[in-house]
Amino acid sequence: MSSKSERRAVVEVVAEYHEAHLAELVQRVGDGVDRFRTGELNAFEADQVIFQYGRAAKELWKFCNLSDAELSASMIRDGAAVDWWERGAPRHR
Repeated sequence: MSSKSERRAVVEVVAEYHEAHLAELVQRVGDGVDRFRTGELNAFEADQVIFQYGRAAKELWKFCNLSDAELSASMIRDGAAVDWWERGAPRHR
């Protein structure tokens, strides 16, 4: 069992990772909305961006909150690259 300070450090690593990657996902939504406003995307395409954001944010949340925090922190520290945006992509049948 880890000490309180070790546990806090683990939680901080995961929280910082979550915030940084969530900000990247939110930025994609902002870019999509901007592209809609300039006419580059139509309403359905902008909706797809928002839909994908929702799925991606959910996957990121699950990684940061439902898994073992120490395992998540270890993966983060090891530099395990996860494309959360791609994880949120709709699956085509």
